[in-house]
Amino acid sequence: MGIPTAPIVTIAFEQLAKTNAAQRGMPDERICFTPHPMTNKSDAEMYQVLLGKDPVTGKPFMPEVIDALTRPLTADEQRTGETRPSVGPATYSDTPEKLQRYFADNNMTDFQPIILPTEDKVEAMLKGTSHSPDEIVGKMSAAHGAFPEWSYNVRQVAINAVMAGAQPEFLPAILALASTGQPALFSSTSSFARMAVVNGPFRDKVKMNYGIGALGPFNDANATIGRAWTILTKNLAGAGLPGMTYMGTTGTNFNYNNMCCAETEDALPDGWQPLHVRHGFKPTDSTISIFTGWSLTNVCYFGLPYHEMITHWLTHYFSTNNGSVTLVLDPTVAADVKRHGFDSQDAFRDYMVKNSKTPAWLYWQRRDKEMDQAKQGVEPFASYLKMGPDADIPVSRFEPRRFPEMPANGPLPSTIEMFVMGGQTNTYWLGGDFRYTVTTSIDKWT
Repeated sequence: MGIPTAPIVTIAFEQLAKTNAAQRGMPDERICFTPHPMTNKSDAEMYQVLLGKDPVTGKPFMPEVIDALTRPLTADEQRTGETRPSVGPATYSDTPEKLQRYFADNNMTDFQPIILPTEDKVEAMLKGTSHSPDEIVGKMSAAHGAFPEWSYNVRQVAINAVMAGAQPEFLPAILALASTGQPALFSSTSSFARMAVVNGPFRDKVKMNYGIGALGPFNDANATIGRAWTILTKNLAGAGLPGMTYMGTTGTNFNYNNMCCAETEDALPDGWQPLHVRHGFKPTDSTISIFTGWSLTNVCYFGLPYHEMITHWLTHYFSTNNGSVTLVLDPTVAADVKRHGFDSQDAFRDYMVKNSKTPAWLYWQRRDKEMDQAKQGVEPFASYLKMGPDADIPVSRFEPRRFPEMPANGPLPSTIEMFVMGGQTNTYWLGGDFRYTVTTSIDKWT
């Protein structure tokens, strides 16, 4: 664009930053580096970084940044154009064993054996949709919404569906996932995971599991729809290259099939609505909803009604401060919540927002301004501080909030989401820091 820039990167990603810049046609990009890590540093420590030196160049850091932003671009730096990734040859020919090895060695799989996408298998898969093989499904990048985004068509998605072992009748759900542009694998250093929840008649049409073991390895549709999402993310978005387009420091086993299941709609308490209906679809619509987060915890407390147990868990055991939570309630738990007067998910959500609190250690973690006010006697912060370090501050972490990918003028979504799923063999529920992102139509891709 002809504008001097000064991207700031920690030294742990020196080679990654330089390689990515070069691959995108900017080998001379003016990258400035800081020490690593920068997490949890005090203001004083941050200022020392700003006043210190770039650990790569040895130059004073802030003068280097200012110079990068103000020095006129050289002729090489002003060159324009675009780079395109290689899509490889149209076909591959070899023995099945060598082809399996080729796909794995080139990071085109999840490193489990795949179904080789022969022409006849791809043609059979394409019968699962009425859409043209050449129709563009969407765009995707390893960092959701970031450049470069790769576009792909129905046939390319079908190839990856074959590789995952999916049946042709599963293809509409896989196309729906691909159409969102949301990758199953993130470039972030956080080891993000995804979850996909199906609603509507499609669940029974393809015999998805929403009962006993729905999140386990017990169902063809659940397993392969979720798996296809991971494989197409790698092949159609350039994601999943450790050290390049994937930086999750520990990774997560959830990425193998992204916790794909369906909601147990026929066991919802009276007055409770399916997930897709709460997000604007009709009960007869078939949809797939996407959640993003890190972890789910399998929880079972006894001795209190479940609405009290879950709220207690939100206060004391839900330790992250991102303000989003997803609850997966076995139908037995949902029925207990209903029996205690919660005639809808909205009513239960309102109760949790009003009655959950924030542990003092977490409340003060990112509230330097409020801490200063508390020390000056400003209420209610002064009273919160007097409660001590082990107190529960009467402020919920789950007030509605807007995230970057949400429309600026749209309604604020709840930060507590829930759906009902399970086999009713025990009063268990799951809770974790997953955040609802979108619901999209499966019917559109039939």
